[in-house]
Amino acid sequence: MLIATALAILTSMALVLVRAMLGPTVYDRILAVNTFGTKTVLLIALMAFISGQHAVLDIALAYALINFIGVIAVLRFFEYGDMGSSSSEWLGESEHDS
Repeated sequence: MLIATALAILTSMALVLVRAMLGPTVYDRILAVNTFGTKTVLLIALMAFISGQHAVLDIALAYALINFIGVIAVLRFFEYGDMGSSSSEWLGESEHDS
């Protein structure tokens, strides 16, 4: 049963890779990469459960956090065009207000 689950996860990962390559927009590709990262975390957790090495779950958790932060950074880059904006832009203030 666990082997079938691992094969299902790998199959869905392959399909998500196809979406990442063929996605019509950048946002479809980013969503596909995010989904691939989530499936990777799931696969790591499943392999940790199968092998009995529960310390590997820490690696899966760290990878999930890196995946989340990376996707947020890429989306921010595509929305604003750069990564180095000032804190006033985060607060909704314009440069003309000062």
